[in-house]
Amino acid sequence: MGAPSSGLIAEIFLQHIEHTHLAHLTHKHRSMNYCQYVDDILLIYDSTHTSIQMILEDFNALHPKLQFTAEVEKDHNLNYLDISIHRTTTNIKIAIYRKPTFMDTIIPYTSNHPTHHKYTTVRFLFN
Repeated sequence: MGAPSSGLIAEIFLQHIEHTHLAHLTHKHRSMNYCQYVDDILLIYDSTHTSIQMILEDFNALHPKLQFTAEVEKDHNLNYLDISIHRTTTNIKIAIYRKPTFMDTIIPYTSNHPTHHKYTTVRFLFN
């Protein structure tokens, strides 16, 4: 484990990289949308203008210590975070995605877990 400040420093560094280079890259590759959550990025781009390999090369050239990987859609379907995005010819459909390792179990009320963990489980099931 690292120092408690390491997450904050990493976030500041990535925000700096994003603010200094993202405008140029989105214009160059005609990106339509860029969403980032922690270390996951969803990039929607014009595939008639550029390819994922060209985008990946440019992203990996931003800094020698940063290494990006790409996951492309398969059968018009892409899983991003806990969302399954399905692209049709006219619109986009969104559903909840569960990884194959997801276990639909909850904490028993009689367990020795903190009470706020148990309440969070109920809130999760409700939402």
